[in-house]
Amino acid sequence: MTILITGASGTVSRAVLRSLEGTADVRVLVRDPAKAPAGVQVAVGDLDEPATLDEAFRGVSTLWLLTAMGPHAPHRSMNAVWAARQAGVGHVVRMSAIGAAHDAPTRNGRLHALSDVELMASGLDWTIVRPAFFMQNLFGSVNGDTLYGALGEGRIGMVDVRDIGDFAAEVLRAPARHKGATYTLTGPASISLGTVAEDLSQVYGTPIGYQPVPVEAGVQAMREAGLPEWDAKVTGEYLVAYSQGWGDFTTPDFEEVVGRPATPFRTFARDHAAELRPATR
Repeated sequence: MTILITGASGTVSRAVLRSLEGTADVRVLVRDPAKAPAGVQVAVGDLDEPATLDEAFRGVSTLWLLTAMGPHAPHRSMNAVWAARQAGVGHVVRMSAIGAAHDAPTRNGRLHALSDVELMASGLDWTIVRPAFFMQNLFGSVNGDTLYGALGEGRIGMVDVRDIGDFAAEVLRAPARHKGATYTLTGPASISLGTVAEDLSQVYGTPIGYQPVPVEAGVQAMREAGLPEWDAKVTGEYLVAYSQGWGDFTTPDFEEVVGRPATPFRTFARDHAAELRPATR
């Protein structure tokens, strides 16, 4: 059973690979073999170029399909699904987005809805994974004794990417158990950035205050940090939706599949205190 991992250089797929350590026959799809992770089979191909995918998909039984956010994501997902069909892949586990739907409040969510429907209609066995806001999105948000964020007072069932990796690995190892399932992954509690600041105060042993930032300022900061224009603006759409309560819920999906509770934010913060408040800031 060969598992093919796409998006292998990204945050989520790296977590999936860590959770799959010890699993035989794991292959990664990369455009540049020099950037491939160690310890796995490497296949060279480009989801933008379907003619490059035949060899990469040959012999694959299960596909982890993750495409980077952007206006071309449905094209890449389409090419991967077509290559999977041509190669006789048995099951596709697709990473979608929280709230993906034709009426989602973000362009990313609406694009994911198109790709989800395409996979469902492909004739392949499938599982769809829709994770909530990543806890890792808060890296670098603490400067001194202040947490800055553009989520207003919105509460979110934010999830640790490490949990997404564990969840995906569980499904990829036994995909038949999850045929036709759509899972929404959240953390164990829906929390605001005010609560995050309280948890950080406990972790750092000093009071941390929360300073809301206007969405427009947050988008501009992302641009200045080098995020592509489309990604920055769509992230702004998510920030508006979250600040209005769109992500204020949790689900039992993670615990029901993995068999343990999802990671609470305070545990995540203890593990990543340096990344949340870099020493150079």
